[in-house]
Amino acid sequence: MSHKPTTVNELGEFTVLVDVRSPAEYALDHIPGAINCPVLDDDERRIVGTIYVQQSAFEARKIGGAMVARNIARHLDEQFRDKPKDWRPLVYCWRGGMRSGSFVNWLRLVGWDAQQLRGGYKAWRAHVIEQIAVLSPRLDLRVLCGPTGSAKTRVLQALAAQGEQVLDLEDLAAHRGSVLGAVPGRPQPSQKGFETQLMHRLTALDATRRVWVEAESRRIGRITVPEPLLARLRESAVVEIAATPAARLAYLLRDYAWLGDDPQGLADKLGTLRELLPREVLAEWQAWALASDLPPLFEALMARHYDPLYARSQGRHLERLPHARRVACEDLSDEGIQALAARIASLT
Repeated sequence: MSHKPTTVNELGEFTVLVDVRSPAEYALDHIPGAINCPVLDDDERRIVGTIYVQQSAFEARKIGGAMVARNIARHLDEQFRDKPKDWRPLVYCWRGGMRSGSFVNWLRLVGWDAQQLRGGYKAWRAHVIEQIAVLSPRLDLRVLCGPTGSAKTRVLQALAAQGEQVLDLEDLAAHRGSVLGAVPGRPQPSQKGFETQLMHRLTALDATRRVWVEAESRRIGRITVPEPLLARLRESAVVEIAATPAARLAYLLRDYAWLGDDPQGLADKLGTLRELLPREVLAEWQAWALASDLPPLFEALMARHYDPLYARSQGRHLERLPHARRVACEDLSDEGIQALAARIASLT
């Protein structure tokens, strides 16, 4: 039972991945499937760091060592008591140093074939960035575009249900990419967390088959789309949904009906447009929001904000937009979206 540092390419050889960083570090991002067994919690890590800066490395190790020992003992007793002898954990911390090394030593003293991830989370992070850069140019993307209210996200979901490969960036980013785009009950992930999930999704795609994706700008809420994927998206073939204004408005009123339940929140969102709109226009829109009067508000948003923004931006962002296949649509009901997705999937 040799003790050798393990690389990210060997993750699948282990029973479990154990992240021994603090809960805050783990929440920011972690290797998919890893469990969190911190050797120092957030407060303990702060205390040890303060002692290191204000006193000495020796004092920090002395105080921190006792904390680490107690936490490892607790994890052994509470998390791992029932594990068999052939249980194989792979342990990592920030950069493959003392935190994961201490944990591995104790697990190996028990008799388990525990190993330490060489380079820790930093090695994983480098792997994520590298894989996004390698995999993105290989994608055979088909880019769905169309003005706001064209049901692009719902069409993507329908395409997936019909057996097509789909890359839903807005779902990974937990944001719908507009001033009203926050997803209720789903905070956006960290940038690192988004990129980890993106790499995981890219790895699962079949590079020999086309992949449908929605046209996106560089940012989705506060998430930035990695440059290699953005470059591939901008140079790929385009399919444009040409839905009628009436169909788009009806769809928006169904899909964003929940905004009427929080009039003040909706008015506050509209306030972010104050630099783009005349004062009297914004005041009228916010009055509609406060009254939960969504039809005139959404119609005005389409005509005065979303459609002009779409006209300005898509030509810059999509190189092949002039050669796009246009698919006309007058019905964005649930049944209409299914039919629209089937027509799009039939394109060659």
